Amino acid sequence: MPDATRRKAAPDEPGRCSVLYPAIAEAAHRAGATAIGLIDVARPAATNLHVDRAGITYSDGMFLGEPDSVVQEHCSIVHGGSVPGRTMPPVVARIALARRRADLEGSPIAADSSLRLHGDVVELLPDAIAAVPEEALPVVMTTWALSRLSIARRALFVQRLGEAATSAKVAWVSVEGVGVAPSVPTLGDRPASGHSIVGIAVFEGSSQSVDAVARCWSRGRMLDWFH
Repeated sequence: MPDATRRKAAPDEPGRCSVLYPAIAEAAHRAGATAIGLIDVARPAATNLHVDRAGITYSDGMFLGEPDSVVQEHCSIVHGGSVPGRTMPPVVARIALARRRADLEGSPIAADSSLRLHGDVVELLPDAIAAVPEEALPVVMTTWALSRLSIARRALFVQRLGEAATSAKVAWVSVEGVGVAPSVPTLGDRPASGHSIVGIAVFEGSSQSVDAVARCWSRGRMLDWFH
């Protein structure tokens, strides 16, 4: 992992890898992918792009990621669930979408062969997906990012995902507040209920499968995995 990842974590950073790693691995499994391209949407410094390089210890004894990583996270499993022990496929592309160039200042992706796109993240989404090599599954990640968009723009975001999947599969892993991510089941939970829902969607042609796989609290430090 680049030395830049040794920086002090922002307040909302710890815990996100704990949620994203198993969700991305599960999305890849559902899509039958053997390689993936990560697309991080609207996160300062695009820190999600190195989720595969973190080491994550879960309270039920599961460990995912790299044991020797300088980034180590710990996550409490609640309500008796257990994250699947799937390994994430090789990451062959890392792409950051940011509204402003300044949002990517200090990003650890600077040392990688990564693509950085600046502007309207909804309109740039097709370009980002197209930049992933054909042999890899594009995995779009949103972590508490869609709340910055209007309800209409959120719906357009999902529409763009579907449009990009006309020739190949596209996956979307969302970690958003209850009701924020369009089409992701709310499980009967109320908006602003203090937790977030982890969603996995796989788009292929005109079809899509969308599932809520977990609830999380404290920005990923506590996780209730359903499946």
